[in-house]
Amino acid sequence: MNSSSLRYLPLSLLLLRLGVLVVMLPWTLDKFVRPEHSAGVFESFYGVGGVASTLFLAIGTVQLLILLGFALGYAKIWSYGAVLAMHTVSTLASWKMYLTPFADGPNLLFFAAWPMLAACVALFLLRDHDTLASPGSPRS
Repeated sequence: MNSSSLRYLPLSLLLLRLGVLVVMLPWTLDKFVRPEHSAGVFESFYGVGGVASTLFLAIGTVQLLILLGFALGYAKIWSYGAVLAMHTVSTLASWKMYLTPFADGPNLLFFAAWPMLAACVALFLLRDHDTLASPGSPRS
């Protein structure tokens, strides 16, 4: 690739980062707004039941801090890696939904997790080139 085709790489990565944030942020805020929904998700998809609401507040707080770092492009190896790990776990935990895509309910929507996972992988691998709106990067 020549340099002119790479000039849009930082903008493309910023848009990917913001797109991933748009998906992850409501799921994080859900832990504060509707902890009972988060409890249902944990029980249905992770097999973990009986989790106290206060634990969801703690998990939500940690996730919110990670997403803040991710949104700002801060501590990229850690924040981008954590977002990639969180999304990988949630994508794989939904494996039953992929087996019955046409069953009752919104199972087809679960397939949207795969392109987002690809975006998370791309962001992690190309994190050094994600320089727009990113503290500590040469072109912040």
